[in-house]
Amino acid sequence: MALVGQAAEPGVVVLTPSEMKWSSQGGLALPGLEQAILIGDPTKPGPYTIRLKFPAGFKVAPHTHTDSREITILSGTWYTGYGEKVEAAALKKLPAGSFYTEPAGVPHYVEIREPTVIQVSGIGPSGRKFVGPGAPK
Repeated sequence: MALVGQAAEPGVVVLTPSEMKWSSQGGLALPGLEQAILIGDPTKPGPYTIRLKFPAGFKVAPHTHTDSREITILSGTWYTGYGEKVEAAALKKLPAGSFYTEPAGVPHYVEIREPTVIQVSGIGPSGRKFVGPGAPK
């Protein structure tokens, strides 16, 4: 008997792309993007893996996370930089297949120029805090 999108036994999850449930709501979702939780819950203690779908033109101001995270770019091109102030010249272009980390407490920012999907893994609870000049509260 196959269980789709559910734990068949502790730690076992089997999902095809069409079985992933995308939502504009979730622990790490911001207005304008979509999130699919693959395993765990980023708002709770324990490991999690999610996918985030960003539209072209999306930007995320400098921010930090409470947990260390690993990111793989699945499609599109991701531009990221580190620091409390956005510096366009410091953005690193990461095409599909790229990997990078976001250590806990390290400020970084993002720019999306084409539709892009990433996969994020970490150990929750996760959170986001905007930092730097003009940071949203």
